[in-house]
Amino acid sequence: MVIRTAEYRDLAVMLSIYNYEVKNGTATFDVAPREGRAAEAWYTSHNVDNHPLLVAEEGEEVLGYASLSPYRDFDAYLQTVELSVYVAPAHRGRGVASALMDAILRLARENADTHTVVSVIAGGNAASVRLHEKFGFTYSGTLHEVGLKFGRYLDIVNYELCVG
Repeated sequence: MVIRTAEYRDLAVMLSIYNYEVKNGTATFDVAPREGRAAEAWYTSHNVDNHPLLVAEEGEEVLGYASLSPYRDFDAYLQTVELSVYVAPAHRGRGVASALMDAILRLARENADTHTVVSVIAGGNAASVRLHEKFGFTYSGTLHEVGLKFGRYLDIVNYELCVG
């Protein structure tokens, strides 16, 4: 498995991985697939400043991706980034998420413009919580019933890691 910077040619596969979660899971609270201009805007907002976008690849196949995105749209938050890691269903349980997490956190630590990495995880996602705790993230609070997806209210749990 190789971890590398995402390229435009990877966008369709990354969208397929993400949109699977939109339609079938709660790893994202998006309820409509990401496509078109929104997908292009998401892609072009990465691999600039302190917002890397990486893919895990085996052979010619993209297995998953990780990104650091703006946390909030206020200048005071510029040194805080939000982590996302998505792995294609067929490749889960093979260490892909850990490899992506290791690589993206290394980039965060190397970037003087990044101080804190946060993750917003759907309540009940034990695998994601374990992954974050494995990499030193600490629990920083729960917001109850803040998302409505698949006809039910969902909690989010917040995790943080200071890297700067």
